[in-house]
Amino acid sequence: MSLQPSVAAAPGGLPPLALYIHVPWCVRKCPYCDFNSHGVGYGAALPEAAYVAALLEDLDADLAWVQGREIVSIFIGGGTPSLFSPEAYHQLFAGLRQRLVFAADIEITLEANPGTTEHGRFAGYREAGINRLSLGVQSFQPAQLTALGRIHSGDEAVQAMQLARDAGFDNVNLDLMHGLPGQDTALALADIEQALALAPTHLSWYQLTLEPNTEFFSQPPPLPDEERLWDIQDAGHALLEEAGFSRYEISAYAQPGRAARHNLNYWRFGDYLGIGAGAHAKLSRPDGDGGLRIERRWKTRQPQAYLRRANDPRGFVAGGRMVDEETLPLEFLMNALRLTHGVDLADWQNHTGRALSELTPRLAVARQRGLLVDSPSRLQATPQGLLFLNDLLALLDEA
Repeated sequence: MSLQPSVAAAPGGLPPLALYIHVPWCVRKCPYCDFNSHGVGYGAALPEAAYVAALLEDLDADLAWVQGREIVSIFIGGGTPSLFSPEAYHQLFAGLRQRLVFAADIEITLEANPGTTEHGRFAGYREAGINRLSLGVQSFQPAQLTALGRIHSGDEAVQAMQLARDAGFDNVNLDLMHGLPGQDTALALADIEQALALAPTHLSWYQLTLEPNTEFFSQPPPLPDEERLWDIQDAGHALLEEAGFSRYEISAYAQPGRAARHNLNYWRFGDYLGIGAGAHAKLSRPDGDGGLRIERRWKTRQPQAYLRRANDPRGFVAGGRMVDEETLPLEFLMNALRLTHGVDLADWQNHTGRALSELTPRLAVARQRGLLVDSPSRLQATPQGLLFLNDLLALLDEA
């Protein structure tokens, strides 16, 4: 009998497996950013070869978790991964393919900053095997870009999209933010209209939030008031849906068939390896009793410390924890309820090992309060529930 926390295995056994790769360097740290990113300035020489070698060594130590499972998606985030050359990604993917089984229809995304792209670079990424781009536009307006500390202009964002198209990318996400300093509804909608004119397949449209350990948190800029934020959100949602973009997650909109597979794997509680400085992972293994053990782990955060871990018997892992039976239900709900169409109610039992009867009384209360869709087979937030997701989670997680 296993002594580790155990949950019932999902249908088909282990969940799908993805790979996240973190590239921690950027030109300049943005004042709102709480990611593991480290500004190096313009034109800095980055240790590409050493970092690619460390990534592959990091992966080698994690291969015991793979056990022949296909990788369904790869996401290269940062930082600014487009600071690395196409040659670095050719070397990286040659090593990845030697170690992993890629699904035939694998989605491979690279985050790129429009201020770090140039002619021919996207073509090199495409040749390396990357088939999806995510461009960090945030806004097209000069005043908002300056307030956010971005290094690109609106014109450079437009040019980056054209370069991506010329390189053969037919699956491109644009990141946009709203609720920005000095922004009103007209400016927010102008950003969406400009983005739509570039014909992306996917839009991430999310509200600026003041996160701890950021410059904005310690020195908050003047932001739109709550009433204006509601107006921006309502008008933006309507404009995107009118343009044929379906909202499938709280902040994500896609054309039909273009939802980000990597993100869907997160929200559906799939597994993912994490390699690179500060990368996180969620990994499952059979416990021998028909259930799964779930572990979360994270890698050494500081880039230079991460590089020093190469050939170090301590390895790259900085910490980890088993997901215990008490926290598992909330972790599942925090992901599943971000999806606008939710998940099958049966997934609750499959992923948590808890009896559905335990959740039923709380579902009734949430439906009565208008936070959950009244469905016998779906666990799905209403539009009101998506707006007040923390309240909904607190209600469903009550003891």
